[in-house]
Amino acid sequence: MFFLKMISRSFSRQFKRRLLIAVTVCLSATVSVAMLGVVFDVGDKLNAELSTYGSNIVVQPKSDAVVSDLYNTGDSDGSASGSSSGSDGGSTSDGSAAADSADPTAFLKESDAQKIKTIFWAFNITNFAPELNIHADAGCVGSGAGSADSAGTAGASGAAASAAKCKATNVPIVGTWFAKTLHMDSGESTVAGMNGMRSWWKINGTWPKDDSEQAMVGSALAAKLGVNVGDSVTLDKTIAVGADDNTNGGTGKTGKSSTERNRVKVKIVGIFDSGDSDNSAIYMPSIAAQTLANLPNSIDKIEVKALTTPDNDLARKASKNPNALTQDEWETWYCTAYPSSIAYQIEEVLPGAVAKQVRQVAALQGDVLNKTQAVMVLMTVLSLVAAAIAVANLMAASIGERGSELALLKAIGATDGAVSRLMLAETAVISLVGAIAGALLGSGVAQIVGHVVFGSGITMRPMVFVLVFVLLAVTVLVASLSSIRAILGLRPAEVLHGR
Repeated sequence: MFFLKMISRSFSRQFKRRLLIAVTVCLSATVSVAMLGVVFDVGDKLNAELSTYGSNIVVQPKSDAVVSDLYNTGDSDGSASGSSSGSDGGSTSDGSAAADSADPTAFLKESDAQKIKTIFWAFNITNFAPELNIHADAGCVGSGAGSADSAGTAGASGAAASAAKCKATNVPIVGTWFAKTLHMDSGESTVAGMNGMRSWWKINGTWPKDDSEQAMVGSALAAKLGVNVGDSVTLDKTIAVGADDNTNGGTGKTGKSSTERNRVKVKIVGIFDSGDSDNSAIYMPSIAAQTLANLPNSIDKIEVKALTTPDNDLARKASKNPNALTQDEWETWYCTAYPSSIAYQIEEVLPGAVAKQVRQVAALQGDVLNKTQAVMVLMTVLSLVAAAIAVANLMAASIGERGSELALLKAIGATDGAVSRLMLAETAVISLVGAIAGALLGSGVAQIVGHVVFGSGITMRPMVFVLVFVLLAVTVLVASLSSIRAILGLRPAEVLHGR
């Protein structure tokens, strides 16, 4: 009872100094709880944030994947067309015009694409879009080329000149889905397509509708063709016809193959600015591209956007050779949403396909996560060090001011250890009050950080509060013992156990 009275009298006599200790601990707890709360949740937040910038897994036919590995021609940045038309419509930013202007020779079945949503990590796959990447000659209809008949000879020549400019050869064409509704065998439905894969595009107009003769064109190609939203573009492509194909122009008699020109006319409903080589491409529904190229139910790539766990040593080991894993490692890897494990499961359901993670995205995710966590942990440590210094100084000043009171206690029989434990108890009580207030404030600050930076709240885990209280308890104890030892000349063991 006497002990509790001494503690309460200490608060009333040195209220301002005790309040400063409480405020110091409160601020330290606020920073620590907020930073550690974000640290434990930042992995999911960064993963969701980075997933808005395109696919992180690309699926290709095995033969194309082998060629990409051998000659390092893979589409590492996940862009669809992989080419950038120059003045002739066929040059590329990396100089690989010949490779990028060639149409694919190996294909996957478009009808198999929805099997991606049947894997173990199906709910982590937020979007995907199959692609057929081909090239064709483009000419515009409905702009300057349509005014020749009403202007005589001069008008005809002007229209001819305009029509000559309104052309581009070897234009990248991407046949894909935009917002296709898929009905799964399980009875569930999902929507997949470029609408969710290219969220950073700046679009003038609207997205094309699937299974239509609509299209959207990149801003660079639109400027070259002189087309606007509402105009039409004719696409012509030369296709080879087999020797025995009588219905499609083959001779069927001489045994020689022939060629023919396929033509598709599409209406431009949108012009997009992607900020990359896709600005020189045309995006259209996959059925229209397949008709133009005479490749029904064919695609050459699938872009997949999935919520993944950043790579660690186990994931990197598995990505090199999954067969090298032990049974325990295999189960851990397979049942964790690593990019490599999701890619492996996609290969299991898509025959003849190779799924690869986009290394730049995975590396960026892990690098940003590590740096962000390091900065936040450093801020937490610095706040605890600052709190320790402040508490030590306040304790030293408090003990100095209470010299006469402590001398009186010792005069009536109190030992140095008893006096020291009294001061420790006083500091512990006021620090506990400050820590509780700081934990509540820290939770609020973490939510503000989450909404401002990531657009969603932070999930506060109980271990964050336990860790912060333990760290603060150790910090305050060390600071208090240091102050008592400096003022009274006692060792820590003497303070805790008495003399």
